[in-house]
Amino acid sequence: MNRRKSSHFTYVSSCVKYCIFFLNFIFWIFGGLLVAIGLFAFYEKWQATELIKLDTVFDVILNVSLVLVLVGALVFNVSFAGCVGALRENTCLLKFYSFCLLVLFLIEMVVAVFGFVSPRAAKGLLQESLTDRIVHSYREDPDLQNFIDFAQRDFYCCGLSSEGYMDWSKNEYFNCSSPSVERCGVPYSCCINATHISSGLVNIMCGYGVQKLSVAEASKKVWTSGCIEIVRSWAERNLYTIAGVALGIALSQLLVIYLAKTLEGQIELQKSRWNS
Repeated sequence: MNRRKSSHFTYVSSCVKYCIFFLNFIFWIFGGLLVAIGLFAFYEKWQATELIKLDTVFDVILNVSLVLVLVGALVFNVSFAGCVGALRENTCLLKFYSFCLLVLFLIEMVVAVFGFVSPRAAKGLLQESLTDRIVHSYREDPDLQNFIDFAQRDFYCCGLSSEGYMDWSKNEYFNCSSPSVERCGVPYSCCINATHISSGLVNIMCGYGVQKLSVAEASKKVWTSGCIEIVRSWAERNLYTIAGVALGIALSQLLVIYLAKTLEGQIELQKSRWNS
């Protein structure tokens, strides 16, 4: 006991300890912000629509505010475990933290492998289901509508699948059998020139009646390619950049896992030294 008090030597590296602490402190704050923003958006949507439909997995995935809350809660809790575990030298929290990071890393690897080696038929079925759900929910979910409009406007696309702008025939407002004035049309975000140059006003009727036109004629007014194809082409053109970023993220995760396990081992060594 006296020897332990007189010795100032410790196996626990302050550099490793506080590196994990500050890194997780930043992510802890970020996770809290995501939860706050998601809850605020969820409340605003509830106030506006008074209806939140969560019948299927797609309903959860496409609910932007709910996804923000779930992701934020995950980041908040995992980073809190890493933060407190490092600061208090708690091996249980550090084990939980490194385990969560490892599971996340493995999930990312499975998703990446699935994206490359899964059959084209399986991808097509998933894409078709996702397209139907997104297009159908366009006017029902304000957050999803804003996201779709942003994607179509910034990626110069219309619709999601290979059918392009004709995807909007599956929406109850843009379907040609709809009594709406928007029947046989597409959202204004599909238009090539939706904003009037002189006045700066957005012409929300620029996509009306486009579904009645041929692809050649429609291409003069709106973008005709689906967003998934456009994003895929962009990814292929920037494959090395994306691969580099993905590799950097993966190596960063592995480095943090290594640091957590290193700190955990150092704490165990220090405890065994005290016990001896």
